[in-house]
Amino acid sequence: MADSTALFNLDDLDLLASWDTPTICNALELLMPEVPLTAYTTRPGVPLDGPFQPMIGVARVGTIRARSKPAQPAADRFDWYDYVHARELPTIVVLQDLDDQPGAGAFWGEVHSKVHLRLGSRGCVTNGSFRDTDAWAPGFKMLGGCLGPSHAHVHLVSFGEPVSVLGMDVRHDDIVHADHHGAVVVPRDCVKRLPEAVERIAAKERRTLELCDASDFSPDLMRRVLKQGHIH
Repeated sequence: MADSTALFNLDDLDLLASWDTPTICNALELLMPEVPLTAYTTRPGVPLDGPFQPMIGVARVGTIRARSKPAQPAADRFDWYDYVHARELPTIVVLQDLDDQPGAGAFWGEVHSKVHLRLGSRGCVTNGSFRDTDAWAPGFKMLGGCLGPSHAHVHLVSFGEPVSVLGMDVRHDDIVHADHHGAVVVPRDCVKRLPEAVERIAAKERRTLELCDASDFSPDLMRRVLKQGHIH
């Protein structure tokens, strides 16, 4: 793993988990007005059990297929476990299902949720399927493509190379923030700057919400607020 602690530490990451992913996206737009459309999910994901508290970690990326048996030797699952294992900072698995119709076979279920939790991973973002929701490892979070009953011929194809999941491009060691709304890649040089940006946006939003409750609320009042800065 790259020297992640050069720019931030675990406390910095955990602080960002205090805010939902839309808030992080808003703050990134303040720091980086031209946030690439591929930096966050643009297609809907299915949360494991409805809304969940945000997760953040260092990306561990891989690809799978499930519709047919591997044409050549599959990637070694034990090497994958070594790769995912959190050493300095917690990890988040970002797993791309390469099949033309993703979701035919679930890589994730009772066993793998527990294994990856014990490896120090906080959760997964995938366009593939997952199952065993009633036997899922408590604490391991999931934003997936769909639910599915079978594992079919699911196998690892590769890991460590860039992936694209639900419209989001992710590389090894990227910082990923995710909740039930979706996920976003947080540039490393933004991690420590985000809390201040979040507060700046929150202050503007508080002012707008207060004005909405004002007895003299009007379009002119809103016009004056909007001239002070665009608010989503």
